[in-house]
Amino acid sequence: MNRRAFVAGGAMLSQAAAGGLEPPNEGIRKARSAALALLKPTESQLQRGFELHQSSIVIEPYGFAPRAAPDGDAARRLYESGISDREMDFLLDEMENTRFVPDPLERREFIAAWKASGVTCVVQNAGQESQDPLKLLRRLGYFTYALDMLRDFIVRVTDADDILLAKKSGKVAMALSTNGVPLEQRWETVSSEMDLIGTFFHLGVRMMHLTYNRRNMIGDGCAEPSDAGLSDFGRSVVAEMNRQGVVVDVAHSGQRTSFEAAKASSKPMVASHAACQALHAHYRAKSDKVIQAIVDTGGFIGICAVADFLGRTHDLNAMLDHIDYAVRKFGVDHVAIATDYSYRSSRAGQEFRKLPARRRRKPGWEAFWPTPIAQFPEGQETMAWTNWPLFTVGLVQRGYRDEDIQKIIGGNALRVLKAVFPTRPRLEGPAA
Repeated sequence: MNRRAFVAGGAMLSQAAAGGLEPPNEGIRKARSAALALLKPTESQLQRGFELHQSSIVIEPYGFAPRAAPDGDAARRLYESGISDREMDFLLDEMENTRFVPDPLERREFIAAWKASGVTCVVQNAGQESQDPLKLLRRLGYFTYALDMLRDFIVRVTDADDILLAKKSGKVAMALSTNGVPLEQRWETVSSEMDLIGTFFHLGVRMMHLTYNRRNMIGDGCAEPSDAGLSDFGRSVVAEMNRQGVVVDVAHSGQRTSFEAAKASSKPMVASHAACQALHAHYRAKSDKVIQAIVDTGGFIGICAVADFLGRTHDLNAMLDHIDYAVRKFGVDHVAIATDYSYRSSRAGQEFRKLPARRRRKPGWEAFWPTPIAQFPEGQETMAWTNWPLFTVGLVQRGYRDEDIQKIIGGNALRVLKAVFPTRPRLEGPAA
């Protein structure tokens, strides 16, 4: 890419990021520069990709809205007053996921980062990795509060039409997902055990993970060596999610559990953020057999931006390689992008450094990773969340037609959400 194209591209993307507020910060600029240097698009490719991204419905079918920096001084004072480590964990999680509401600086950066991404809708991880209803409710409460307080900017998604409404009105949208199916865990009857699926649907949750790495009563997670598959109870759970209008997500499920869930589902289902095992044999990737079973439901595989799951290289080209493979093998109607990464406030580092040292603890129950996951290897910055417009540019470079790019960056996800989410009754006016 020549210098003129690089400068023009940087100017265009900076203008988009500003969104009428302020230029992107240094972190956003560095991530974009890294991606531009890797892709080396021509000026025409950059222009076409940017304009297509800006005009399209862009949906991340599993991801994270921008995260705020905590108030390090306040958190430190509370910790020194005697709150427990568990309370401190909850406090920091709450601050990261809500502080952009009351704090003007964090709110401006939250809005600027989201506008920089050009993402219309995020299916937000609004529940921690658990089946415990109280643990799921805590984070769900954070996002319920954020959606209530920022409704001038974010549309709450109850059905798929809300996403179209957000785009039309110049807003963004958020649908809610949980990293687990809420269960009573009293084990009295099958129906009573599944009752909370409906409750969480009423609270706004529209997608749920069947498992998260570990085995549970529904099936085996992707990190379990046995790969035992979907349980009898798990089949009932899939049926109940289909009935309620909740998308079945097997991103963290084992191969056999994923396959059998697809065979059991009467509605389109997804591996929301995964990779293709044929390109890199990682336990978080899906085999061709599993992907085909998901495709047969009418669903999709979302290609993630986690470098370790992609293999070969740790950059945007690796993600594009997995997209290419999935499109060639399974068709352009069944591929999406879900980074599984969030934008973090530019002030996060300085605020976290204010926190007191805490004793080393054993990994949490849900942290079942047989091999360590590199958090930010070299090249990862090219897949930064605010680089979403450059994902579209990369697809332009790889020769995709505009209509096919629009399917990958949002159209396929919208189709599945429309097929699964219930249609909200529309109120009619008085009779003539």
